[in-house]
Amino acid sequence: MGRDKILIIDDEPSLREVLAMVLGRAGYDVREAASGEAGLAMFDRWRPDLVVTDLTMPGIDGLEVLRQVKVRSTQASRDVPVILVTAYASTASAVAAMKEGAFDYVAKPFQNDELRLLVAKALAMRKLEEENARLRAALGDRYGFAQLVGTSPRMQEVYTLVRRVMGTRINCLVCGESGTGKELIARSIHYGSERRDGPFVPVNCGAIPETLFESELFGYKKGAFTGAAKDKAGFFAAADGGTLFLDEIGEMPLQAQVKVLRALSERKVTAVGDTEELPVDVRVVAATNRDLVTEVKAGRFREDLYYRLNVVQIDMPPLRDRGDDVLSLAGFFVEKFAAEYAKSVAGLTPEAQRLLRAYAYPGNVRELQNIVERAVALESGTLVTAASLPDRLHGGLPHEASEAAEEAFPESGIDLEARLSALERRYLERALDAAGGNRTAAARLLGVSFRSFRYRLIKFGMAHEGDAD
Repeated sequence: MGRDKILIIDDEPSLREVLAMVLGRAGYDVREAASGEAGLAMFDRWRPDLVVTDLTMPGIDGLEVLRQVKVRSTQASRDVPVILVTAYASTASAVAAMKEGAFDYVAKPFQNDELRLLVAKALAMRKLEEENARLRAALGDRYGFAQLVGTSPRMQEVYTLVRRVMGTRINCLVCGESGTGKELIARSIHYGSERRDGPFVPVNCGAIPETLFESELFGYKKGAFTGAAKDKAGFFAAADGGTLFLDEIGEMPLQAQVKVLRALSERKVTAVGDTEELPVDVRVVAATNRDLVTEVKAGRFREDLYYRLNVVQIDMPPLRDRGDDVLSLAGFFVEKFAAEYAKSVAGLTPEAQRLLRAYAYPGNVRELQNIVERAVALESGTLVTAASLPDRLHGGLPHEASEAAEEAFPESGIDLEARLSALERRYLERALDAAGGNRTAAARLLGVSFRSFRYRLIKFGMAHEGDAD
């Protein structure tokens, strides 16, 4: 990588010479200009990484150079820091320079070490900002709208609605069964909006103990309760300027719902143990696999919060209703996991496609992803074969229709509780197997909250130390 390039603009030859000598000896590639006009012309031609300019010059002065550098940097999608040199170390000149976007300023006469340190800090900050921009762009590519796979009519309706809400700041409610891709939709909304440079903060409401909701969402002050050894910002504050994704919103207890409603209404939060309100600028995208209208009627979800969240509702269709999207998604996952596992797998055999297309997918897209990942990891050839697919696709785990088929009722009767317990345990085991041992993912496959799933594991003696969450 080449040396950092620094442009020095000053109408005093002696000062230009000193600046060039100090910075050149520090290892930078340095060029000089004797006026603001000449400096801006060289800026366009040479594209420096940093500008050091005198504040007081005839013609175009240092403040105007600063303004022009900022405009031209923005047009070129670059951020070039500017350091001003002034003989007048007044508060007024410093404030004016900083307001116009200067990185900092030094007063004549300056110490050489002071200048070198300031230049190093400015260039380091520039590199950090460029790296952050690259990471944001990478996140946008990974989670952006282009990553949504599928061309079925149901998904086309979703795409149309997502495009319409991207450019707004309204709250959205994404509804659908577990595993249908609700978080991917939320991320696409965020990274397609003007908030893309702000944080995207996902919160699984089903995984937060009821007693910790307030402190997790709104933060707490040191000493607010036992164990609060220092101040901690909550999820709302962490999402300031960006998007807060409240997954499994139907699992949120009523007491927390009241405070979330107030935060959304007033755009302010108060940390536990504090009396000061903190303003927050947050867009909320919530998701649920429950029927919130039913929850509202049952008194388990606040009606006013429901309408505050559900400004626009996006309904995610289950995978079984998406037709050939199954094969499109399977092909996408084959390519993804072949790269991750360094395999030469490039597609699926016709029999594997038939089995994938025929399966009902109670776990939806997430289950399909797990199935394909397992198949690619096990496959030794260039195509995923039927033999690499799990037993349930071959009939080991019946579809809902055959599962519900009636069997002959024995004359001696049955032990209903024992029969239901055995069936429940079997589904817990199968969900854990399908989720690779991840309990959170297994709970989603079964359409229950994490707390409910954990309780069932404990009931059947299946909760072990070291289980994946």
